[in-house]
Order: sequence, then C-alpha cells, then structure tokens
Amino acid sequence: MNSQYKRRWWVLGALAIGILAVGLDMTILNLALPILATDMQATNGELQWFADAYNLVFAAALLPAGLLGDRLGRKKMLIIGLIIFGAASLVCAYSSSPWELITGRALLGLGAALLVPLSMSIIPVMFSEKERPKAIGVWMMANAFGIPLGPVLGGWLLDNYWWGSVFLINIPLIVIALFAVSFLLPESRGLQNQRLDLIGILTSSVGLVGVTYGVIEVGERGWGDITAMTTILTGLLLLVVFIVWERRTSHPLIDPALFRSRSFTWGTVLATVVSFAMFGVLFVMPQYFQAVEGVDALSAGLRLLPLVGGLLIGSQVSDLLQSRFGTKVTLSFGFLVLGIALVIGANTGVTSGYGFAAIWVTFVGLGIGFALPAAMDEAMSALTAETSGVGSALLMALRQVGGTMGVAILGTVLSSGYRSKLDLQGLPAEAVESIRRNVSAGVAVARQIQSTTLIDSVKSAFVHGMGITLWVCAGVAVLGALITMGFVKTRVHRNEVTDVGV
Repeated sequence: MNSQYKRRWWVLGALAIGILAVGLDMTILNLALPILATDMQATNGELQWFADAYNLVFAAALLPAGLLGDRLGRKKMLIIGLIIFGAASLVCAYSSSPWELITGRALLGLGAALLVPLSMSIIPVMFSEKERPKAIGVWMMANAFGIPLGPVLGGWLLDNYWWGSVFLINIPLIVIALFAVSFLLPESRGLQNQRLDLIGILTSSVGLVGVTYGVIEVGERGWGDITAMTTILTGLLLLVVFIVWERRTSHPLIDPALFRSRSFTWGTVLATVVSFAMFGVLFVMPQYFQAVEGVDALSAGLRLLPLVGGLLIGSQVSDLLQSRFGTKVTLSFGFLVLGIALVIGANTGVTSGYGFAAIWVTFVGLGIGFALPAAMDEAMSALTAETSGVGSALLMALRQVGGTMGVAILGTVLSSGYRSKLDLQGLPAEAVESIRRNVSAGVAVARQIQSTTLIDSVKSAFVHGMGITLWVCAGVAVLGALITMGFVKTRVHRNEVTDVGV
C-alpha cells in the first residue's frame, strides 16, 4: 500500500462524519414541515418542494459530479462539495421565505451529489481488495445511521430550539470533514485529457430527474396520473438513449467496460434490490410506530435504532464472511436473513407490540448489513483508480432510483391494502376522503369523532396493508438471492499484507 495513504482510515472516518450529515438531512426536515407551514405560511406545494428540490438536484448532479472528480481531482471536488453543503445549510437555517429555503435545499442536493459518490470513489483508490469490504461497511453505516437519527435529533432540536437548528447541526460535522480532507487526503484523479461527453451528461441528468420527479408525483397523485407516468417514461427513454449513446461515442461519460463487467452489473443490481427493500421498511415502520403504537416522531426514530444496530453488526460480520467464504455466499446469506425477517414482519398484528417489531427489525438490519456491503464491494471490484469517481456515481444513481421507486411502488401497495380493509359505512364523504388518504389522517379523524370502532378499523387496515408491503419486500429479497446464485461468481478476497497504520 502506498505510504501516502497511511492515514486512510482517518480520512475515511472524517468523510463518514460528512456523509452522516447527508443522511441526517434526508429525514430531519420532515419533522420541521408543520412548523415551516406556520412560520413561513408555506403552501402544500412549497412544502413538497422543500424535499423535492434536494432530491431532483441530487439525482441530476450525481454522474457529472463523478466525472468532475475523475477529471479535476477527487480531493478538490470533495472540498468544494463540503463547502457547498455547509454554505447551503446556513442558507436553509436563516431562510425567511419559502423560495429561499427551496434554493438552499437545491444547493444541499448539489453538495450531497459531490460528497456521496466521491467519498465512495476514494475507497477503491486508497484501500486494498482485502480492506475494501470493511471500508465500505464504515461508509455505509455513516450513510444509514443518519436516517433514523434524523427524527431523534430533529425532535430534540425542535423541542428546544428554533427550526433552523435542524440545518445548523450540519455545520460542525462539515467543518470536521473539511479539515481532515484538506490536510490528510492526497489528491487522486482519473483520465484528465478525456473529452467532455455533453450528450451523456444531458441525457443522464435529465433522465434521472424525470424518473425521480415522476415517482415523487406518483406518490402524491397515484399511478393513474398521466403527467407523472409521462414524466417517468420520458426519463426512462432518455436513460435508454444515454446507454445507447455511451456504447457508440468515442468519449463516453461512463466507461463502456462497466456495462460489460459482470461484477459491476450484478453488484449494482443487487445493491439496488437491497435499497428497494430497505427504503420500503423505512417508509412503513415510522407510520406503524406513530399511528398504530401511538408514539411521537422522536420515539419512532428511537424505535428504529435496532435496525441500525443490526446494520452495524451485519456489516462487520459481512467483512468476515467475505474473507472466508466469498461474496456469493455472503450475499446469499444476507438475502436469506432479510427475506425471513420480512416474512416474520409481515405477520405483525395490531396487538403485537414493540418487542416483536424490535426483533424482526433487528434481523432486517442484519440482512441488509450482510448483503449491501457485499453487493457494493462486488460492483466496486470492477472499478479502477481512473474510473472510480464516475463508476461510484453510477452505482449511487441507480441505488437512488431503486430507493425512490421502492417508496413509490410499496407506497401504492400499502395504500391499496389499507383502503381495501377500511370499514367506512355511515361516515360523511369528507371524513371518508381524509381517512382514505393515510393512516395518520384516519386516526386523527377517529379521535376527533371519538370512535374506538373506527380507530380499530384504521389500525387493522394499516397493519393489513403493511403486511402485504412486507411480503412484497420479502419477494424482492428472494429475487436478490436468485440473482446472486445465478449470476454472481464465487470470489474470495486475496489474503494481502497491507500497511494499516493510521
């Protein structure tokens, strides 16, 4: 191992802190939306754009960010990304109007698009094949831990400070990461003389935005909305055009060898499959805790911590399993654990209680912890030092699409299952419409009219819909296991002797 990378674990730790800020930002805003609606007099459309501005810019900028890192230097672009993310956090915190906040959220998306793939891209550059699974596990844990920590930390901040504090919490994390990257990370880059693939950048960015925005609209309007479906289909068409163009142009944005690499292709597919199931669980469980068990957002976030604990243990065990048995066995075992845990979760009842949920959610975390680092390692094993930036960006872009599609598709499954079991006879049309919208609205209406029968009906209907949703997630896990057994080669990490001094 090159001596200039002697402090690589310190660098990865600092970048993990920066990635934690990105993970926090994905969920911490949700708690502040009711306060923002009052303080800023924001409309429902503006509230939606507080989230969408971040997601759309993030999706659009991922691949160009990876290319810039490869061409201009990954350290340089990481520093720029950290500065943008920190500055955008200040803009958000001190916004006085909805459009200022929307602008700040868009800048946060740009900063995250630089941070996420480029922080991952240094792993194949700085770490040996033997060390890579452990490094990926550290990176993944930082990314995953911020999701449940967001409601916990956000709830505490909103209880004690003004809403801008949910953005100011990013600043110390960014400062630590910025200091470490500036002084400890050596510069690395790919092919500097490669021509800029403008058509590739345009088709990939607009295509990803189209798919992401369309799926967001599906979540709001349903799969029957013509505008949403047209946007999704247009985005998918542009992504097909992008792939065809990349195979024919002499200066592609993505190295065509990645499309021909079995490891990258199936590793990316499996990472996307895991993301689909994971985001589905993270979508239904907070609603279950809040609406069925009756806890607040802060407690719901705390109740997701067993998932993080499972992830932490699973990612450590995944490293050991890969070293001894190889990636194929590790992936198969991870999908098996994930599938069994989801089947158990699908049998949750209204009176099951948190103890039951904590057990199967922990095993969901274990399954994800086994499978996701192994899938990402399988994909990243095909990346070279020259292509790690844009290759990591492509991996993250597809995971982003997989997670977004997971929420949209599973959200539809949940809503259909929920609505099919509701007993709303004799209720006024306005109340029926509110109850059918979601379980939280249903519980609120039932409490308003003081009907225990309606509360029982709403909770039972949601648990029914959640069960169907988790069965679908279990089916996706089985699909992941079948893909692993059919297409992933058995690959055991070489027993390399490396300098691991920090």
